[in-house]
Amino acid sequence: MLWVKALHIISVVCWFAVLFYLPRLFVYHAMADNDTLREQFKIMERRLYYGIGVPSLIATLGFGAWAVVYAWEYYFASTWFWIKIALVLVLVIYHHVCGYYVKQFKKDKVTRNHVFFRWFNELPTVLLIAIVLLVVLKQPF
Repeated sequence: MLWVKALHIISVVCWFAVLFYLPRLFVYHAMADNDTLREQFKIMERRLYYGIGVPSLIATLGFGAWAVVYAWEYYFASTWFWIKIALVLVLVIYHHVCGYYVKQFKKDKVTRNHVFFRWFNELPTVLLIAIVLLVVLKQPF
């Protein structure tokens, strides 16, 4: 069980590295003023999203589900757990929105500016704080 928890935490850390850094790349990409730089950002975004982000998301969800199986009755009855699951679902949606933007940047079809992406970049931080508080305190705030 402890190995599963450890692997879950490692996966979460890797996934959040992507969720923090990829939108920051979007900020810089939206501000880029030459084709060479824009092409470099496309490569970085694609590698980060598909090379680290997608595998980390899958590992996070897989190890998380595996950990829950060990004490399903406890988790099923815990309100904090269901709130956490809802917030994780929001993160999964956010992850896929990032994938949408990776594809839009690749096609040079992004209409959002760097200011939008600066604000967009803040959501995972808020969700991380809420999720960690739920897990550590084992109760809704």
